[in-house]
Amino acid sequence: MPTFVLASASPARLATLRSAGLDPRVIVSGVDESQVAGVPPAELALRLAELKCGAVAGREDVPADGLVLGCDSVLELDGVALGKPDDADDAVRRWQAMRGRSGVLHTGHCLHDRATAHQIAATASTTVHFADLTDDEITAYVATGEPLHVAGAFTVDGLGGGFVTSIEGDHHNVVGVSLPLLRGMVRELGHSWTDLWAR
Repeated sequence: MPTFVLASASPARLATLRSAGLDPRVIVSGVDESQVAGVPPAELALRLAELKCGAVAGREDVPADGLVLGCDSVLELDGVALGKPDDADDAVRRWQAMRGRSGVLHTGHCLHDRATAHQIAATASTTVHFADLTDDEITAYVATGEPLHVAGAFTVDGLGGGFVTSIEGDHHNVVGVSLPLLRGMVRELGHSWTDLWAR
């Protein structure tokens, strides 16, 4: 059974993978995300996922049988990629633009098999419909700090869940990792998804 490694500091991704039966070893990539710019949102998410995966897959402390997963998420609104907000004021502005509207959450996935040096990458995209928040709701939500630490300035699995009216596509993708996509990638690299379940 390969050692599953998550190249991400996201507690939501880790929790999602654990809920799905995996017990990843977490190694944060430390990639400078500003080095990728000027590309469409879906491509940005994929390129950043590849960078994060590559930064960890080449490290000496990764087991030789490691399956390394790098992910990155951005929210596309009006053709613009929105990652984590710069500060509270930015988060307020984002929500003023998002409320009552829909965006597309893109999560890039890159999976590297250290044993074979094979690597595959793909992006999952999910449409998210937002409630028409009041100014007071936006202020209160931003004051919790939650929107400051996540792509698109919202969560679906936390305090922000009440502000998401519906989702078209994979719910887990909005949290940060598409489990159906990841299962397919694991199989494409010659492994069994159920073999990755922690026992």
